[in-house]
Amino acid sequence: MSRDARFEDGVDAPLNLGALDADDLRVLSTLVQDAVFPITEMRWLKGENRFALLLNRFRWEDAAAAERRGRAVERVQAVLVFDNVLAVASQGVDRADRDLVLSLLSLAFEPGEEGAGAVILTLAGDGAIRLSVEALEATLKDVTRPYLAPSGAVPRHEA
Repeated sequence: MSRDARFEDGVDAPLNLGALDADDLRVLSTLVQDAVFPITEMRWLKGENRFALLLNRFRWEDAAAAERRGRAVERVQAVLVFDNVLAVASQGVDRADRDLVLSLLSLAFEPGEEGAGAVILTLAGDGAIRLSVEALEATLKDVTRPYLAPSGAVPRHEA
């Protein structure tokens, strides 16, 4: 007798996801919540209309299983790329501070006309990065093996 597949039976594989609309971007936002990155790992490749971040992403997709099984929670390095970027602006970010480590709270899309709009990367401490895009196109790809989260804890947010 066969049994139904369970989520726990899935293969633990690196993420490689894309977003082409606001609903897709909400999924990516959930997965990158509480990611941290040094300001030096943020690039706007103006000639390629591309903005990229190398993140240390908390593995939300594994956190509940890790806690249930009594094993440590993990992070993984991931690349978050936005294509079709026409302009980049930031607020509350000291781009001259090369030692600054930023914490990503969420991603959101503000639609404009004919598919254009803005992607807003909200950072802890009232910072934000605004990407003016011709069309929404984002990719999130894990690029290293998971490693133990240095804090050993699941990120918590006060209400």
